[in-house]
Amino acid sequence: MEEILRRFANGKISIEEACKELKLESIRKVKDFARIDVNRPHRTGIPEIIFAEGKSSDEVADIAMAHATAKGFALISRVRDAGELKKRVEEEKKEDFEVDYNEVARTILVKRHGYEFEKRGKIGLIAAGTADIPVAEEARVVAEVCGCEVIRTYDVGIAGIHRLAAPIEEIVNADVAAIIVVAGMEGALPSVVASLVDVPVIGVPTSVGYGLGGKGVAALLSMLQSCSPGLAVVNIDNGVGAGAFAAKCVIVAQNRKPKEEITA
Repeated sequence: MEEILRRFANGKISIEEACKELKLESIRKVKDFARIDVNRPHRTGIPEIIFAEGKSSDEVADIAMAHATAKGFALISRVRDAGELKKRVEEEKKEDFEVDYNEVARTILVKRHGYEFEKRGKIGLIAAGTADIPVAEEARVVAEVCGCEVIRTYDVGIAGIHRLAAPIEEIVNADVAAIIVVAGMEGALPSVVASLVDVPVIGVPTSVGYGLGGKGVAALLSMLQSCSPGLAVVNIDNGVGAGAFAAKCVIVAQNRKPKEEITA
């Protein structure tokens, strides 16, 4: 980008040519099946996340290595064939890259050795039950890649609501910018949390439960129908969306702080 701007400033290319080159620079084509958006973090604060479902291991590995080479890391979500995909990514990687597979979250992080994610702020993460942890972990991985420190607590659903008191106190005292609450069954926990805190709450319904609405529909409708203000809701099992939205809350909160407070 700097080289293009220098050539424009020196009169070597026109403004039309500069615009065209800048547009081309933001998109990297991977063979004949993908175009990675390398400048997305600069526009939105959220990096491109590679969705593995529906793609072959070879395609995912090619996209991941192209992204990691350009940006220093690549995050893959919803990995369905972890062994084969991890092997393929490792075969493609250079010596200075490492591969981290999170079996619970079904994510793979390809990262250059020594790469550090920019620290931006804190969020809370609460899972109602143990069965909700995979979706919660997906949200955690995404939020951390976006620069968030995640304060998490699991298995504090409303069946034993007294378990929620201590974790909520810890999260609030940590001065978080948002709280992700993951719940299945009737999905009541996000409404409870939203009624107790003064920061945005992101409700994530999960496909955990049985009977009518057992695939997450009951939890989704319950969260959408909440009378607790300050609750936003993402789609069923959408840990990626929750992690990204929480990161956006952190970015907004950080931008509102005085510069001397951020640097301190």
